Amino acid sequence: MNQQLATQLTLLTFKINDEPVHLRDFAPTMTLLEYLRHSGRSGTKEGCGDGDCGACTVVMIGAGADGKPHYQAVNSCLIPLGAVAGREIFTAEGIVDRPGSNSTGVAIDQLHPVQAAMVETGGSQCGYCTPGFIMSLFAAYYEGQVDDLAVEGNLCRCTGYLPIRRAAQQVAAAAAIDDGFTHKLNTATVSLESLSYLGNNQQFYRPTQLQEVFDRWQQHPEATLVAGATDLGLEMSWHRQHYPVLISLEAVTELKQISQTPEVLEIGAAVPLSQIETSLHGIFPSLDEMLHWFAARQVRNRATLGGNLGTASPIGDLPPVLLSLDASVKLASSVGERIIPLANFFKGYRQTELQPQEVIVSVQIPKLPTPGTVRRLAQSYKIGKRGTDDISIVAAAFVIDLDANHRILHARLGYGGVAATPIRAIEVEEMLIGQPWSLETLQAVRLQLQEAFTPLTDLRGSADYRKRLVVNLFEKFFVEFP
Repeated sequence: MNQQLATQLTLLTFKINDEPVHLRDFAPTMTLLEYLRHSGRSGTKEGCGDGDCGACTVVMIGAGADGKPHYQAVNSCLIPLGAVAGREIFTAEGIVDRPGSNSTGVAIDQLHPVQAAMVETGGSQCGYCTPGFIMSLFAAYYEGQVDDLAVEGNLCRCTGYLPIRRAAQQVAAAAAIDDGFTHKLNTATVSLESLSYLGNNQQFYRPTQLQEVFDRWQQHPEATLVAGATDLGLEMSWHRQHYPVLISLEAVTELKQISQTPEVLEIGAAVPLSQIETSLHGIFPSLDEMLHWFAARQVRNRATLGGNLGTASPIGDLPPVLLSLDASVKLASSVGERIIPLANFFKGYRQTELQPQEVIVSVQIPKLPTPGTVRRLAQSYKIGKRGTDDISIVAAAFVIDLDANHRILHARLGYGGVAATPIRAIEVEEMLIGQPWSLETLQAVRLQLQEAFTPLTDLRGSADYRKRLVVNLFEKFFVEFP
């Protein structure tokens, strides 16, 4: 091995608060949160370790839906160190104004406006959650969107949300300053280079081309794929599994494309959900609705469409929506590509149609073929213990196409949380075809729909409760779209 390659494989480089960091022999599966606290940057807190509470929130410069650099709030407890190579990270300690950072020459100890607002409104008691709130508000500040949604992924256990909301309102009402952080976005780069890193006997690869993924997989058949790490990151956060070789997909060009024709919308498997939420808003209302409730912004900034499907969770939020929209998945391996309906993709609990060394390339969603001649009704629903930051008990998505006489031409009823896989109520769909969209039709299929699935009882809900939700959510859909 030549010296250049040795350096490439054993050195991990990124920035924290504008300070270059060069790590040697650190495990690439160590979470960013672990490293921050290991290195003495203890302002960032560890709460749940699951990406649910937001105490660990930091800000990363990443690509927005427009392809330009943006400050993005992320959960540091779920991000492996390998994934931050070449990136810029900011924590609560690093956002005070510094000499020369803006045109007014403010002093070095000048608090950032979001920090000052939290102090002035009494937005912190014990202070444990405060750094996370600060960083979520910091990212929103430079997006010009400081509101309640900016901190939807941050939980407070003692202060109470009223003074925190007042802090956000105070920041939103004030004129934004043109500071060094604003200027940084004009010069930052968001392109990720190919990476090969070896640390603590673990290997981390970040290819930029799909062929490179297949080549690395050929060299390391035991490798595990990772993208946003919002699911796999849980295993790393709690050290439940060891990953000797990781291949990251988040920089693969072929997986990061969004394209559309008059007939089909195609979304790359590695496109973060926050980009989908922004760039595709209004095309599929049921997808818009589920993305809002999918998870907090910190998770949506990292989670990918391919990851949500590849985990094959029976309670994944997006599969019911995509099932209702008749989506297909494009799969690829070193021997070629194939496209299969999403309805055929899930084979069993956490099992998919993916063959060895095959990856999800994209999801294809057909558009309504004859706009104007068919009335499409579509919506999605998620029932959970909390709103935007919890696992669903039952998720559902429905599509009904009506002709000019209000009769059903096409029906798709997708559900999650009621079987071993995301699933459609196919028998009920067939019963609906040709029937009028009426209360009588709804009552005629009610019993069949209630017995369509055999859900389990667990800590989130009983089987009987889930069965009732299956029917009640469809009834809610009818009421909302008479």
